[in-house]
Amino acid sequence: MPDWICERGIGEIRFARIVDGEIVEARILLEGTVAAGTVLDGRLIEVGIPALADAGGQQYLLPRGAPGVTQGAAIRIEVTRETIPGAEPWKRPFARIAERAEGVSNALEAEILPFPAPIDRLEQAGWSDVLEEARSGIVRFEGGELRLSLTPAMTLIDVDGRLAPAELALKAAKVAARTILRHAVGGSIGIDLPTISGKEQRQAVGAAIDATLPQPFERTAMNGFGFIQIVRPRARASLFELASDRPSFEARSLLRNAAMSVSGATVLVAHPSVSAVLERNPAWLEDLSRQVGGPATLRSDPSLPIHGAYAHNA
Repeated sequence: MPDWICERGIGEIRFARIVDGEIVEARILLEGTVAAGTVLDGRLIEVGIPALADAGGQQYLLPRGAPGVTQGAAIRIEVTRETIPGAEPWKRPFARIAERAEGVSNALEAEILPFPAPIDRLEQAGWSDVLEEARSGIVRFEGGELRLSLTPAMTLIDVDGRLAPAELALKAAKVAARTILRHAVGGSIGIDLPTISGKEQRQAVGAAIDATLPQPFERTAMNGFGFIQIVRPRARASLFELASDRPSFEARSLLRNAAMSVSGATVLVAHPSVSAVLERNPAWLEDLSRQVGGPATLRSDPSLPIHGAYAHNA
């Protein structure tokens, strides 16, 4: 049986790897995003390092170039980094020269769940908790918490808590490593831990990360100010990056909750910014209508917080 489960929802595809009843890895592939590992036929539109290719109307940056291929020639590429939504939409997805057949994909082998389903296996494993961590940027643990912030250069993780510095640093390092894995955080990551003295204590913190976070990654040693930098492959947007587009994030979450909890004619009540996303995507409401077996309509409520949307029978 595959380690992963997959739920094909409205506007997104959700993936989760569950261990001992808890989600240890989660991914979301947005509608229209070409998944990392997909092989495409296209055309080289700019030579050099990096090179630039076009496939299906989408431009892909080839960081290693395309040796031996002339500008305008047909080319076969493999997507190595998906489109990253957010504050820098000008950034193109990455690809490389493909070594495999057209249309072959390195997609996860996953058990496909029915959707909607009478038993919500994702929710049983804590899907709502994953989404709350992503939207708030806060991950709590006994004795402290992590606060995650997105910057153009890296994902920053700040640590705070009431434990003694050495104990807090060790515990937070393990939680940070689990959070990086759970939310598919890639690229450059900075962890600001409590300052601790003693080489052995700092080495123990680094060893805790190494034992918790699977390879591949590189990291620096913990410096005297408590800072550690980690660099991981970045094949997709993290859940924190997806949640930074809050109206869209909350709209897709609302659609999932409605499909799993309501049947028949349905009213979606949401903050106006969330309603605006749904109005721009009428096909999503049509999909929901088919799933619940009745018309789905919208009602905006400015008094609701952006995360406070809900669904009820008409």
